[in-house]
Amino acid sequence: TINQLQRQFEELNTEKQNLEKKLEVIPELKLQVSELHRQKQELETVVREQSSELAGELGFQKMHLGKKAKELEEIREELQVRIEELEEENEHLKRQQLMEGEVKTKLREETAQLTAENMDLEEQLDQKDRWIKKLHSQIKCLEMSQKAKQTPALPKEYLGMLEYKREDEARLIQNIITDLKPKGVAVNVIPTLPAFILFMCVRHADYLNDDNKLKSLMNGIIQGVKKVVLAHQKDFESLSFWLSNTYQLLNCLKQYSGEEQFLKQSTPRQKKNCLQNFDLSEHRQILSDLAIQIYHQLISVMQKTLTPAIVPGMLEHESLQGISSMKPTGFRKRSSSLYKDSETYSISSILQELSVFYSAMSHHGMEQSLTKQAVKQLFFLIGATTFNQIMLRKDMCSCRKGMQIRCNISYLEEWLKENELQSCGAIDTLRPLAQAAWLLQVNKSTDEDAKEIAEKCTELNPVQIVKILNSYTPIDDFEKRVTSSFVRQVQSFLQEYEGATQLMLDTDYRFQVTFPFYPSSTALESLQVPSSLRLEFLTRI
Repeated sequence: TINQLQRQFEELNTEKQNLEKKLEVIPELKLQVSELHRQKQELETVVREQSSELAGELGFQKMHLGKKAKELEEIREELQVRIEELEEENEHLKRQQLMEGEVKTKLREETAQLTAENMDLEEQLDQKDRWIKKLHSQIKCLEMSQKAKQTPALPKEYLGMLEYKREDEARLIQNIITDLKPKGVAVNVIPTLPAFILFMCVRHADYLNDDNKLKSLMNGIIQGVKKVVLAHQKDFESLSFWLSNTYQLLNCLKQYSGEEQFLKQSTPRQKKNCLQNFDLSEHRQILSDLAIQIYHQLISVMQKTLTPAIVPGMLEHESLQGISSMKPTGFRKRSSSLYKDSETYSISSILQELSVFYSAMSHHGMEQSLTKQAVKQLFFLIGATTFNQIMLRKDMCSCRKGMQIRCNISYLEEWLKENELQSCGAIDTLRPLAQAAWLLQVNKSTDEDAKEIAEKCTELNPVQIVKILNSYTPIDDFEKRVTSSFVRQVQSFLQEYEGATQLMLDTDYRFQVTFPFYPSSTALESLQVPSSLRLEFLTRI
């Protein structure tokens, strides 16, 4: 039992020790609990502060989102307006396409009509050509029979020279220059026959080495041409005829001068026929100056004839279907006076005048290079005169007028192609007018439109562009006037422009005329003098 008690005592001792150890831990646990309680309070304080901050930030975000929503609503309304504007522009484009379709239909109809008329004219020309050939053969037979009666024997070979006596010089100048009619029978076969006859007389004077005779003849020729040009300074036929013959005589003096630069395309026989004793370069210069004078007089006569038809034909004549019912707004009361001449002249009137000029110059044997220069000058007059009217008249500044001008330019271009004159540069003179027509047709509302106008209207200066925009007058309800803000936008794109600033084009401007050398293939020794020229005092050598 004592042992049991001892064991119990030891167990109790052990338990006591254990309890003492546990009691030692309790203060530490209390400290930990106190620390945890403190940390809990700090965390609660932090949570309250962060909650307050989050609440403030959420309020700010809510207010910011409200503003954004309002801005998005405004953008949506602007987009809606832009969509409506685009729909209006789309409708405008559809209507413009319909109008262009009308123009194309009109062009096809007129092309078909012109084709039929051309076929009829070709048949008539063929008949006339056969009749002319028949008359020529009869004339030749009569001349041959008459010469056979007068001279029983002809030399086998001619030298391409004509001999005359000094006392017959005045008769020569009078019959071959002063009194000669451009429409005479004798010059129908070779239009420049007078030039060749005169040069063959020059050759004989050179062959004789007769200085006085040669100088007298050259001075007589020059004075005779001046006299006939002065007497017929308003006669297109005479001016064209003598310009062609003066040019041909100038080419003969070059071709047979013996100078190397003019012999490259000559035949051996032509080289043999060169002048032997005299240098006529001074007379060539005088003839060249005379040709320039005749050319400018010819241009003046053609311009005077053509000018009355330009404005009515290019602008006032209503060639497009439906245009008569669509006068520009604000000008309807004045339409009877402004469009009065359109019944008299049309684009066909202009084309007809051009054809008359071209046909006459071709009939007179004018060199193609000179004809091209004349046509280019006339096209410049058409373009400049039409352009100046656009600058001066608001009733000509509309989309419809732009379409009409564009259509008329296409007629002029087609005329050039039909006569194989595309290379003369005439169509280039119409570029300012073509760009003005384009400017009248193009959209004129957005910044992109302003930029496109500044980039494409390279032939127009800023003054002219702004003038057209300010003068633009709508003729349809779907068209809009050009706003002043749009005009300012165009001007901002043109700030760097450096060049002319005139409003009008100079219709009196003349391109420099040149007379390129063209050798003739005509053999002088084969030419005969028709009896109708009354030059029986000339003798073939």
